[in-house]
Amino acid sequence: MAVIVLQTPEKPTLQAWFETPRGAYVLEWLRAQFDNAVEDVFGFNAVQISLPRLDFLRANRIPFRTRAGTEQGCEVRADPRFLPFASQSVDLLLLPHVLEFSAQPHEILREAERVLMPEGQIVIAGFNPVSLWGIKRAVSRRSAQYPWCGDFIGLLRLRDWLKLLGFELNGGRFGCYAPPFGQAKWLQRFAFMEQAGDRWWPIAGGVYVVRAKKRMVGMRLVSPAWRNGRSRVRALSPVARREPAREAAARRATPLLRLIRGGRDG
Repeated sequence: MAVIVLQTPEKPTLQAWFETPRGAYVLEWLRAQFDNAVEDVFGFNAVQISLPRLDFLRANRIPFRTRAGTEQGCEVRADPRFLPFASQSVDLLLLPHVLEFSAQPHEILREAERVLMPEGQIVIAGFNPVSLWGIKRAVSRRSAQYPWCGDFIGLLRLRDWLKLLGFELNGGRFGCYAPPFGQAKWLQRFAFMEQAGDRWWPIAGGVYVVRAKKRMVGMRLVSPAWRNGRSRVRALSPVARREPAREAAARRATPLLRLIRGGRDG
């Protein structure tokens, strides 16, 4: 009796999409941008959220680097909304195309703000809705395939979210100006649009990568004026010395005597 084993098709993922010609085109640009964004960030802890098979921290020199997320292969299995890290313990946090494929992007950003150190850096990659890729997504709105199933977040909206959480943008770039063709040969034929788009319509790139710093309002500790401290200050204060009346009169008369002597000498 023959046994038939039915294999269920694998669920599409963003990780698998990066292995397609269209995804490889985006990935090549992303690697270069993340390398530039993280190479000058220092500290002790760096975390990449999601995409465990892609190392976007490879150009960074922070000693402890890890990947967290719900996918198999992440060293730390955790929901990005509830990271198992102490508050203010991470120096660098990467969100490569995490927000647009989450139903609660605000919660992910709030959690990122919680775990980041003051002056810590966050690097975010996203698909640009104001681009040819955004038009393709609008046409394929009902598609369950990546990346068209995501909710593309505009850079202005993302900047407002970051500003409300106390972040300040300190770098970023748009890229991937070629139309989202599915075949590699067509993407190569339109490679000339990279330089043209970067010059003539820089905000219309299909993908963006931005870096922001967590700012903290400066604080000054005000210590209470303890009673013992006040008495000690009074004890060390210099005591005014009374001058004898004769010395005071002589001191006051000194300028006048100089004038008189000057007149006599003249």
